[in-house]
Amino acid sequence: MPTGIRAIDSAILLGEGQRVGLFAGAGCGKTTLMAELARNMDCDVIVFGLIGERGRELREFLDHELDETLRARSVLVCATSDRSSMERARAAFTATAIAEAFRARGQKVLLLLDSLTRFARAQREIGIASGEPLGRGGLPPSVYTLLPRLVERAGMSENGSITALYTVLIEQDSMNDPVADEVRSLLDGHIVLSRKLAERGHYPAIDVSASISRILSNVTNREHQRANNRLRQLLAAYKQVEMLLRLGEYQAGADPVTDCAVQLNDAINAFLRQDLREPVPLQETLDGLLRITSQLPE
Repeated sequence: MPTGIRAIDSAILLGEGQRVGLFAGAGCGKTTLMAELARNMDCDVIVFGLIGERGRELREFLDHELDETLRARSVLVCATSDRSSMERARAAFTATAIAEAFRARGQKVLLLLDSLTRFARAQREIGIASGEPLGRGGLPPSVYTLLPRLVERAGMSENGSITALYTVLIEQDSMNDPVADEVRSLLDGHIVLSRKLAERGHYPAIDVSASISRILSNVTNREHQRANNRLRQLLAAYKQVEMLLRLGEYQAGADPVTDCAVQLNDAINAFLRQDLREPVPLQETLDGLLRITSQLPE
């Protein structure tokens, strides 16, 4: 399912019925990216599950991110941060149930749930109130029981599909956060937003090296897979010498792959950077990816 976003379509191309996590710290552009995906992806119905959001943030999202065309095919399930923990937890299941109903009618559904972290926090409050002991990561067992029950309901069926995107808040930008660690093991892929990229004004702030789609080989051809691997090779090579470049200590000539990565870094960043509401066709993205990665020596 093309998203119109080069950073995703080139290296993390999504498939219909896939369950993907969007991992980000506060202020990395998570909500904006989620709205952009809703605008660009090919689907019949969009179901938003907004869990534990601030009322003001929710109002801004509705007023500024959802235009009339998008609202016409959207269903919103909202439980703001001032609602009870029971209501916040049930809202996630309600949004999923609505998506399942549309899927049963044979429709292609996009489920956007923001966020699994706040769902887990709500269930933690419920678990503590009911006397559950705290376990790994300070979370009661019910959190680890309900997370797979929630996300496993998305996917393909005989009639239709639910392609699900679940946002996950990562504390201190650490992927070892207990909720993030658990969710990553349950989903078919993850997109990681980088605070460093956001601070540089690089949007969408997608860290391609840290992001992965586990079904990429099923939805792309060999040429695309090879170009994706070469792009990741270039990004990894540049990261290894980034500090040396800042210090002025890097000397070219030792490794042709690294030299190529340094030369192409600006072109790669320009390719991965993209303005809002300017979707790029999939073929144009693939042509740009091949044009860059073809310069990497064999």
